[in-house]
Amino acid sequence: MSEEKKLTPRSEDFSAWYNEVVQRAELADYSPVRGSMVIRPWGYAIWENMQGALDRMFKDTGHENAYFPLLIPMSFIEREKEHVEGFKPELAVVTRAGGKELEEPLVVRPTSETIIYSMYAKWVQSYRDLPILINQWANVMRWELRPRLFLRTTEFLWQEGHTAHANEQEAVEETLRILGIYRSFMEDWLALPVVTGLKSDAEKFAGAVRTYTCEAMMQDRRALQAGTSHHLGQNFSKQFGLTFQSEDGVETHAWNTSWGVSTRMVGGMVMAHGDDQGIVVPPRLAPTQVVIVPIYRNEEQRAAVVEKADEMRDRLNATGVRSKVDARDHLNPGAKFYEWERKGVPKMTDSRPSLVR
Repeated sequence: MSEEKKLTPRSEDFSAWYNEVVQRAELADYSPVRGSMVIRPWGYAIWENMQGALDRMFKDTGHENAYFPLLIPMSFIEREKEHVEGFKPELAVVTRAGGKELEEPLVVRPTSETIIYSMYAKWVQSYRDLPILINQWANVMRWELRPRLFLRTTEFLWQEGHTAHANEQEAVEETLRILGIYRSFMEDWLALPVVTGLKSDAEKFAGAVRTYTCEAMMQDRRALQAGTSHHLGQNFSKQFGLTFQSEDGVETHAWNTSWGVSTRMVGGMVMAHGDDQGIVVPPRLAPTQVVIVPIYRNEEQRAAVVEKADEMRDRLNATGVRSKVDARDHLNPGAKFYEWERKGVPKMTDSRPSLVR
């Protein structure tokens, strides 16, 4: 897309504006694989900042990170009836590997409840082994018929938390605790207004007892499902033999929760804050919060101006403000302003940084 061509105005075609602004901001691009995207460095840096903030919130509430396999036996997916029916149209299945047909097809991870709870069943014997509070940062694949960058792609990045508890009350408290974490993150880091609540039975996660959601309000007056937290009851525990001996000596099935947010939040950020000049990145998530553009009349002034700009950058970085100097010679100041504005970074031409547009 030519940099000189103006963006389609949001008021004229919001969908076209979104597709244009994501690519012009160098957040992502379409890959050769239909429905998948390449997350470019600027977009990935925003995702890393989201990861960092959420990861601290999870760990502050006692959760640990782990990693589970990408490939899941088809028989695991099929054990939970609602689960398989809900995901069957979206599954990507491996039937051949190592030059021969597999004895059992393997599903490329659409979500990890089945493989994770099968492992929990190996690890848990007593109530003393509970709760298990584990989070995973991973990629998942769901075959998407109508892909849109960040919003709906065949492969995307996310975190998925999976917990096991000794009773239903603890599981419900965990489900709502995570919903609160998501809401705090979206409001405090993304500056994103959200409505939290209960999904209808028709819209709940396949295999859940209840699904709670964060619905984020976009500029086109539509809601975006930005994150979900599921109370799974004992559905998966019963299918995978996740039992423990209670304090009373009774064998009992554990109570589970699962919850997740994904790179869809990057798309939500764009649709909530972008304007007809480009994206607007909330300061706490911006990879670069301040860009200093040296302006000088002639080459004789260049060295002194750039030196002062470097000093200013160092002072800002020392206070925790992520800053850089754009001293590229092949672009004039106007072109630099345009580039950083379309990428959502505040511009700075003197010692007074502006963190919002």
